[in-house]
Amino acid sequence: MDSFLYGVRAREPFATCLPSRQPHLGLPIDPGCLHGDGADPGVTEKRGQLGEPGTCREERATAIRVANVTAARLGTMLSRVTELSWLSDRSVESVRGALQRTIPELSGGSITVHPGLEQSNPKWSAGSAVIDGLFVVKFAWSRLAAERRWYEAQILRSLGAQCADLRLPEIILLSNDPVLIVTRLVEGDPLTYERVGGADPSQVDRIGAELALFLSSLHRPEILLLVSEAIGTLEAPQPQASTAELRDRIAPWVRADQLGMVFRWCEWVDDVLRNIDEAVFVHGDLHGHNEVWDHDRPALRAVVDFESSGAVEAEYDFRYLPAQGPSVHLLLATARHYQDHTNRTPNIDHVMAWHILTALGDALWRSEAGVALPGGGTPPQWVDELSARLDALKVGPRA
Repeated sequence: MDSFLYGVRAREPFATCLPSRQPHLGLPIDPGCLHGDGADPGVTEKRGQLGEPGTCREERATAIRVANVTAARLGTMLSRVTELSWLSDRSVESVRGALQRTIPELSGGSITVHPGLEQSNPKWSAGSAVIDGLFVVKFAWSRLAAERRWYEAQILRSLGAQCADLRLPEIILLSNDPVLIVTRLVEGDPLTYERVGGADPSQVDRIGAELALFLSSLHRPEILLLVSEAIGTLEAPQPQASTAELRDRIAPWVRADQLGMVFRWCEWVDDVLRNIDEAVFVHGDLHGHNEVWDHDRPALRAVVDFESSGAVEAEYDFRYLPAQGPSVHLLLATARHYQDHTNRTPNIDHVMAWHILTALGDALWRSEAGVALPGGGTPPQWVDELSARLDALKVGPRA
């Protein structure tokens, strides 16, 4: 099987060759701070600094950018791929070996693997690493995880070929044997609860404007058509839990006096989402740690992790915003600017219905898995905070 570099076959020689003894100029990267694999929202992410023009690092970047075939040709290559392979584990040695097979020019650099969360479900046997503080490589070590990674590779290829305004990281390599995605690391920081909480109203409005611009571009009808034509019919992404799962399993994790309210929320969610709006292409997992920001401006520099993307109503991509800060102001600012761009007002009832499934589902699986909730909270605290958000927006079932 072949592995394909974005623009050139990875096993063909580069038009510009790297020095045979390129110095390893990796920056000190916090191993818990890499973007690119659905990083734990409770972990702060930091991006490495890019090299200055004229340095060896820039020479390496220039060499990787060399392209001799069109993106359309790459699309034809990818569409013919029927077999996938994956790494044996998440070790540095396995990652280096995979790079040696697919893009050996990067295999000699420093590799910092994101530690991730220990998961028994093979669906989540996926990770990422930073190479020389300049590139991000995403990989998998199970079939299910490799299939998800390959799905994301196809999404990135179809979007990156024609949608420069979506602020995607630059694709360096898409490989099926083994499944790898290599992109250029984007300098910046995530959008955290603390960052939003410390912002003044004008800054929150600016953050909302940036998010709305991205979402309005992503949700254009032609984007769904483009992706569907490239990879086929898209499924609707799913939140962390369904109302049936919450009814069956949430009771041990919340207070007895909260359980009736949670069940009323489930009934309300079922009613609200019985009739959803027209499907658009959605990112599917747009929390702050899948975003790369220049907070000095503030400006959204890149959005990563499209493996949960699919086709569903636009409100699904707003589902994390109600909890992105100590108030719902960012949600309202984003919705207002989104309306300006699309002439469509996001349905806040639908946003909050998806948010209930997201927040309670996240609390449920983490509690059952013995994984700490982001920010050190508890499920009962999350229920109280969720209730306060519903009250602030004047939505949800009335007692």
